[in-house]
Amino acid sequence: MLSKENIFQLKLNGGEAVADLVNSYRDIGSIVFILENLGRLPYNFNGNFLYGLLEHSHSQIRLNAVKNIGKLNGKSNIDKLINLYETEKDTSVRREIVSAIGRQRQKDNKKYLYEFLNDDDPKIVCQAIRGLLVFEKDNDVEEHLKPLINHQNEMIRTVIYKEYFSIKKNKNNSFPHTETYEFLKNTIVNADVLEALKYVPDESVHLTFTSPPYYNARDYSIYPSYKAYLEFLSDVFKEVYRITKEGRFFLLNTSPIIVPRISRAHASKRYPIPFDIHPYLIEMGWEFIDDIIWVKPEASVKNRVGGFQQHRKPLGYKPNPVTEYVMVYRKTTEKLLDWNIHQYDNETIFRSKVADGFETTNVWKIDPCFDKIHTAVFPVELCKKVIQYYSYKGDLVFDPFGGSGTVGKTAKSLDRLFFLTEKEANYFEYMKTQKNYNRLIKERETRFLSLDAFKENIK
Repeated sequence: MLSKENIFQLKLNGGEAVADLVNSYRDIGSIVFILENLGRLPYNFNGNFLYGLLEHSHSQIRLNAVKNIGKLNGKSNIDKLINLYETEKDTSVRREIVSAIGRQRQKDNKKYLYEFLNDDDPKIVCQAIRGLLVFEKDNDVEEHLKPLINHQNEMIRTVIYKEYFSIKKNKNNSFPHTETYEFLKNTIVNADVLEALKYVPDESVHLTFTSPPYYNARDYSIYPSYKAYLEFLSDVFKEVYRITKEGRFFLLNTSPIIVPRISRAHASKRYPIPFDIHPYLIEMGWEFIDDIIWVKPEASVKNRVGGFQQHRKPLGYKPNPVTEYVMVYRKTTEKLLDWNIHQYDNETIFRSKVADGFETTNVWKIDPCFDKIHTAVFPVELCKKVIQYYSYKGDLVFDPFGGSGTVGKTAKSLDRLFFLTEKEANYFEYMKTQKNYNRLIKERETRFLSLDAFKENIK
């Protein structure tokens, strides 16, 4: 009976035993199973039978044959791989050939890897770059790779920039990654966000979560044009980018908005805010990570389908919008996510661990909230999930459009610090009345400041 254990034992006996096993089967599935489960090959493994499989009619067998040839401890027949590369039509097999040649780590193979850099498939180019980067401080390799900073593919440009053109930060002069400035901690500023952020230092915020005012949908959010609205948000989010710590997250809650028609002779207008603001964010340096769909009960939203229910005429269908987007972005960094995590001590990591019952998909079913003072309130449950998933205890959470202050209250309840800005005086005064802000946490009191007081507090 064909099994992983049987394949493992035969492998230890040498390549001939595995070759006999492969030859004893004719069906594709069994041969693929054998090749996929060979694992690491012994140093003296005779892999000559693998080259015969390079001519097999089934691409999955050719692919796995190439993978195992790449494990032959620098003893691969590169010429046969190159011959296959020149005739192979399957892109996965071609990419694996490049990977197999790169894994040999042989200087004689650099000439082949240089040729692969000219391929039209960016994944093949990336594999070739990976194979060449093992030759550290090699001037010849650098001369071939550095020009790729102008490659049309963004992934290739990113890799080359990181390897050869990035400016390393002076760690001795940088503010500790897990820390922030005292004057920002548990502070709410009654001011225009752009004015307040002029006084906030670079890289001082760990997480931003906000829902901006919708375009001309509320009395407090009137803009002369949709373009002006998007440009205002762009200006704010550029500043958010500046003050965000390296590699940390920005979550934006928005949804398409309907501006009612002027009269029955005119049509209403629907603006796709999440999709229109996205290019601005990418341009300024945010890296798109995820799209989370917040689903609300249908009974909680305005009924748009009522007319269609009566006439059922095609073209007149308008579904009830029960979703909003929570778009997840990360500040561009050359460091992996693990670097950010490792900045924290073990105790903080342990205390911040997310409990059971966390969301496993990007569809979150959460009831909306309603408030007499603020017409568009964050649900506490939504805030809890975002703050727990994207920050550690002690981090500073920022909301540039503070509103009724749900982000700050929730951050405080989860042992995080908060910094909010809110332009509207009535919302600012409302936050002052909230018990969550008046309670002390770790002996730290919430500060409610005007812009002038905020500037004075910095000193």
